[in-house]
Amino acid sequence: MKKLLLSQTVAALVALHAGFACAADTPKNGGTITITYQNDVSTLDPAIGYDWQNWSLIKSVFDRLMDYKPGTTDLVPSLAESYTVSPDGTVYTFKLRHGVQFTNGREMKASDVKYSLERTVNPKTQSPGASFFASIKGYQEVADGKTTNLAGVKALDDYTVQLTLTRPDATFLQVLALNFASVVPKEAVEQAKGDFGHHPVGSGAFSLASWQLGHEIVFKKNPNYFQKGLPRVDGMTFQIGQDPSVALLRLERGEVDIAGDGVPPAQYLQFRADPRYKGLLVVGSQLETSYLTLKTTLPPFDNLKVRQAVNMAINKDHVIRIINGRAKVANQILPPGMTAFDPAFKGYSYDPAGAKKLLAEAGYAKGFNTELYVMNTDPQPRIAQAIQQDLAQVGIKVEIKSLEQSNIIAAGGTRDKAPMIWSGGMGWLADFPDPSDFYGPILSCSSATPGGWNWALYCNKALDTAATQADSLVKPDQAAERAAKWTGIYRQVMADAPWVPVFNEARITVRSPRMGGADALYTDPVHYPVNYENIWVK
Repeated sequence: MKKLLLSQTVAALVALHAGFACAADTPKNGGTITITYQNDVSTLDPAIGYDWQNWSLIKSVFDRLMDYKPGTTDLVPSLAESYTVSPDGTVYTFKLRHGVQFTNGREMKASDVKYSLERTVNPKTQSPGASFFASIKGYQEVADGKTTNLAGVKALDDYTVQLTLTRPDATFLQVLALNFASVVPKEAVEQAKGDFGHHPVGSGAFSLASWQLGHEIVFKKNPNYFQKGLPRVDGMTFQIGQDPSVALLRLERGEVDIAGDGVPPAQYLQFRADPRYKGLLVVGSQLETSYLTLKTTLPPFDNLKVRQAVNMAINKDHVIRIINGRAKVANQILPPGMTAFDPAFKGYSYDPAGAKKLLAEAGYAKGFNTELYVMNTDPQPRIAQAIQQDLAQVGIKVEIKSLEQSNIIAAGGTRDKAPMIWSGGMGWLADFPDPSDFYGPILSCSSATPGGWNWALYCNKALDTAATQADSLVKPDQAAERAAKWTGIYRQVMADAPWVPVFNEARITVRSPRMGGADALYTDPVHYPVNYENIWVK
């Protein structure tokens, strides 16, 4: 009966879609949309939020000096009207737009840029993105708690900001387009009294209208947004607690516009194969790796041979079959398509016998007991069960802890919890298309902190030094040398085995026929997962 209902509903929607076709390429303003998610959003604080679910919501509420053209990775000035860079690549001077307003009515000034960067870097904020700004002069003094003044950031006047670096940084303009560089008003942060994440005030396309925890989040259009004509829609409602399968049926009944958790694996093949779904299903490539973390500070994962054994024990092809082939096997940290990806690298082969041998050499011939944390949205628990079965074959007995996303993130940054985490549903997506982004925030020593995303708590100081040296190569004729250095860094990370890279997944989104905008806006590489500012209702 369920299958019959699905077919009837989709047939009706396809007819409706045909009627909308003539308007598909003409942007329109007005209307409200409904998006569903199974789990609640953890925070809308741009200095703290760092998961795929809140990333594009934060981008919708806040702006930064730099941003990207919609649906692309092409950098453009945003809050900055223009900028210059000194010949040695260490001094950036930004001219700000005049008249940009926060949604509390106050005009944004250069002093707000300075405050916002200092707030992100301040260790009291516990920002997982603080280390992105390590090249700014004075960063270490702030990070060490010696001062709150970031010496390399100066407001020369109300509309001019100067940023001075300690070294050339090939990624710096991209860093200034990250959510962590969002500009916020100090008075609103102070008024929120430690809960800015639920009372955000920015200068973005939308503002928060209401938030009922565990139920729904409502955004309304910012009528004073500095980008004229945007956003297209008048408002958005994010409904929380929606099972992905139920959300999909509701979308097909016209009750939902975007199923935020995508198409459940059990229904994916049906959607992909049926031509009637063309235009509803959006499949996009992405720079992504899904992986298993091994907490290097907790026994027995402080033993290299144990970590290598786990790498050899997992049947990645079997895991991919669980998601109906929507991914490719990953044998290294970087995904294909990323600069410095190493096509010659073989990684760890699936070898249970070899895994047992390594465990015996490490003193665990009889195996051991451990825990595997996993997000509770399908298919992640089923993938965890497959990993559990593989590890049982080599004597490792795994207890699965299936929790909401926010609880997984919280446990990941602690030293005494979450010995293993399956990152599925939270796999690493490039914040910006550069190999450094798969190291600094998730594998560097500075990211091995409470609240961070280096869930393995991996720290190799020699590699941190090598990473800094690689990113100091900023001249165009040094690009090949820089890429080679990053390839070598990731080879050493794999030798240290803090992760088991499992697969590189495609991005699958499903939208209703009433939604307009290019497919690239629904699998946006930087406004992930959806560029809400630029989509519209037909």
